[in-house]
Amino acid sequence: MRSMETPDETAAVPTAEPTAQPAAQPAAQPAAEPESGPAATGVAAQDWASAAAEPQYRAAVVDLLGALAYGELAAFERLAEDAKLAPTLEDKAELAAMAAAEFHHFERLRDRLAEVGEAPHQAMQPFAAALDGFHRQTAPSDWLEGLVKAYVGDSIASDFYREVAVRLDSDSRTLVLAVLDDTGHATFAVEKVRAAIAADPRVGGRLALWARRLMGEALSQAQRVVADRDALSTMLVGGVADGFDLAEVGRMFSRITEAHTKRMAALGLAA
Repeated sequence: MRSMETPDETAAVPTAEPTAQPAAQPAAQPAAEPESGPAATGVAAQDWASAAAEPQYRAAVVDLLGALAYGELAAFERLAEDAKLAPTLEDKAELAAMAAAEFHHFERLRDRLAEVGEAPHQAMQPFAAALDGFHRQTAPSDWLEGLVKAYVGDSIASDFYREVAVRLDSDSRTLVLAVLDDTGHATFAVEKVRAAIAADPRVGGRLALWARRLMGEALSQAQRVVADRDALSTMLVGGVADGFDLAEVGRMFSRITEAHTKRMAALGLAA
């Protein structure tokens, strides 16, 4: 689903410009946002030093940062590979810049793990097999599939982490939200994919099927990761910190699915 000084995916979609730009070319659609609620209480109102006194909460946050760190490292590697498929030097440079931004996010997470006394490679290791498997199963066959994966697949993961972030202590929440900033995927992917569909409408059907596959694989992968990590799953169902109850977990995945549908519309694809 980050730190190239570009608008976050939670930004509102710009309205159509008066004349030159067609109304059908929106920028990034909003990411899923947790429903608004009362002011933060409990762990969400504490800083890391206070919240981390609870061992299970600390373990959950270390897991979360480890998963995010490996995700950012994998995204860096994938974007660097995808740059080889770019049709122009300009496009290649854009993807290279996005890859560099992903690596910067990885460095921030790695440094934070070290700062709180955790070995970064050990925190990331439990998530390597699942994330590597996801990327193997969803390897793009061409430039356009790579763009859709960067936009749709990464955004689904980002939506999930944003949902979890609002339940974290203030220090961890600030870091997680910062590394989920859009690296430029959104606007870049929307412009390129819509232009490709306009040039050849048949492309739309193929990319719509591809995006549906990405949605299914991404949600399955997220569920597997959480299920395999006791501290994370306990936090999600309310056993640690101010977690979700089971009904709220269902609503969370509904919000993520709704955001996916909006992104598909932004790309000009059927959900």
